[in-house]
Amino acid sequence: MAEQQGGPPRFSVVPGAAVHRGLEGRRAEIIDLVEAAYRRHGEGGTVNPPSYFLRFPDRPTARIIALPASVGGTDGTDGTDGVDGIKWISSFPTNLERGIPRASAVLLLNDPATGYPYACLEGSIISAVRTAASAAAAARRIAAQRGGTPRRVGFFGTGLIARFIQDYLSELAWDVDEYHVFDLSDDYASSFAQQVLEPTGRPVRVHTSAEDLVRSCDLIVFATTAATPHVTDPGWFSHNPLVLHVSLRDLGVDVILESVNIVDDVEHVLKADTSVHLAEQRTGNRDFLDGTLFDVLTGAVTVPVDRPVVFSPFGLGILDLAVGAHVHRTAVAAGEAVPIDGFFHELDRHQSAGAS
Repeated sequence: MAEQQGGPPRFSVVPGAAVHRGLEGRRAEIIDLVEAAYRRHGEGGTVNPPSYFLRFPDRPTARIIALPASVGGTDGTDGTDGVDGIKWISSFPTNLERGIPRASAVLLLNDPATGYPYACLEGSIISAVRTAASAAAAARRIAAQRGGTPRRVGFFGTGLIARFIQDYLSELAWDVDEYHVFDLSDDYASSFAQQVLEPTGRPVRVHTSAEDLVRSCDLIVFATTAATPHVTDPGWFSHNPLVLHVSLRDLGVDVILESVNIVDDVEHVLKADTSVHLAEQRTGNRDFLDGTLFDVLTGAVTVPVDRPVVFSPFGLGILDLAVGAHVHRTAVAAGEAVPIDGFFHELDRHQSAGAS
């Protein structure tokens, strides 16, 4: 970060176009960066408090979430330089009726030495990228432990997050035989198939039945806006697929209890009526959780091939910081971070900034 002589770091803004350019063509690097952040988290080198939810009685479907976090300083060799900060992300599903995306976000980065914020970045792209890279990192490691790569990949829900996840899964160089798609909106499903999947050159099948989609795939990405479980029959998963349960609330408790469950962070994911949280409420324990992604990365947990495997990532603020700090460095180097000189005004403890 650029520090001003004798004062706080220079404050800058990184707009969405610069964020996009800072991430474009770097998917493999970002997957590795996110995996490194997970390792740092598992080793105790981060602070990731609970997320804070702002809800509205007059707008029950809407929410704004604060995700504060800190990634401890390193020598920079793994890409996770020290940074503190917070993501402020809104989810307003009714935006879709207005023709604009459901989610919007900003990411603030703070200097660990002074506490001063030094950058404000457009955060929705970073949020989508870290979510997709997290799913890809988990899929890469879990599939490798299970002894092969998925050949039939399905998307249950076809919004922006699903598109980003496909982009990042494509970096894994899997030899996919066919893709499958299901969405409550036939138009969304068809558009996703045509614009996102057909360019891969692989066959694409659009399903009109949720059950058919699940039974047809050995990797299933759930990326919906569901608030309560709607896929409740464990029999749909009798072929033991790998499930990337990114939207967290699609699967019924019986499906969870019949599966091997891997999460990103135990304390974070067991809240807000996620599917695994509902399973904890029913059983009164956490015995159905088999481990974290860090456990998989370190070999402490080996996932089997004879049961469904469900990865449920609540989404950690440390991932936003790791990706955001990378984007900021890239934007500064490219001259695309917009400096806001004089942003911090009162810098003398005893003399007014307006005094002559």
